[in-house]
Amino acid sequence: MWFEGIAWAQAAAASGAPQDLFGQIITNPVVPIAFIFIIMYFLLLRPQTKKASDLRKMLDSLKRNDEVVTTGGLIGKVAELDDRLVTLEIAPNVRVRVERTQIASMSSYARSSKREKSDKN
Repeated sequence: MWFEGIAWAQAAAASGAPQDLFGQIITNPVVPIAFIFIIMYFLLLRPQTKKASDLRKMLDSLKRNDEVVTTGGLIGKVAELDDRLVTLEIAPNVRVRVERTQIASMSSYARSSKREKSDKN
């Protein structure tokens, strides 16, 4: 009973009958490895590059009076722009210089406070 499958496999190999193309592709050890790399590309690499591209576009489109959030958590308005440095005004007459790469995102706090003021009126 155990050797029945082996006997069938030996008979097929001895007859010299070539396997079909699909069987050869599936049994190739390169296929599962390539499949893993394809999954890794679509689950990890592609979203990461898209996110980095969106961040680069946001940093390039910065202008004065934009409200931004830094990676350290500071929220402030852009007072001055340079190629590498951005001066943020975090309070009246309080300015902080940060590197442009340390800006994480545009702030949504200014938009929500404007909405709250318009809702109260």
